[in-house]
Amino acid sequence: MLYIFDMGNVLIDIDFKRVLGVWSNLSGAPLAHLIERFTLGEVFQKHERGEISDQQFAEQLCHEMGIALSFEQFSAGWQSIFIGVRPEAIAIMKTLREQGHRVVVLSNTNRLHLEHWPVHYPEIEQNADALYLSQDLGMRKPDPAIFKYVLEKEGFTPQEAVFFDDVAENVNAASALGIQAILVTDSQTLPRHFSGDQIT
Repeated sequence: MLYIFDMGNVLIDIDFKRVLGVWSNLSGAPLAHLIERFTLGEVFQKHERGEISDQQFAEQLCHEMGIALSFEQFSAGWQSIFIGVRPEAIAIMKTLREQGHRVVVLSNTNRLHLEHWPVHYPEIEQNADALYLSQDLGMRKPDPAIFKYVLEKEGFTPQEAVFFDDVAENVNAASALGIQAILVTDSQTLPRHFSGDQIT
């Protein structure tokens, strides 16, 4: 079987409010103001597809939020999104690989984060057979093409794949292709799914 894991809030806990808190402190803008203006819109999606540079992303997002930050300040806030890895998820990945399954990560991410999480959370890459990252592929979930790409590269049919993600839109897109897709709602979703004899 092919097991496909999203990263944020599946393998590692993240929280965008931490990002906005740092930016609020550095810019002097009220946190409520940033929460109101911050969106995961077109600029965010372009960055995750690798279509704009990190500097362009920072400039455009700061413009949208009406704040002035240096690139270094922006980056410091952006990296504060990460809370910590979920050890129970890493243990499941390790077990699946030991049992001969193929385990990969499929994540909507960006170059700025790529400079951070592999260094601070190396166990993700260590327990995956491959990493499929949106900014490298020029496409992002829930685009069906990204799921088809992973299946083709890995040599599995949709029926031979299981996908875990914390975004319902992504889960629905994978499910529409025939992939068994599970919505991750908390840190216990994976342990519950693989409880008992389900890891086979």
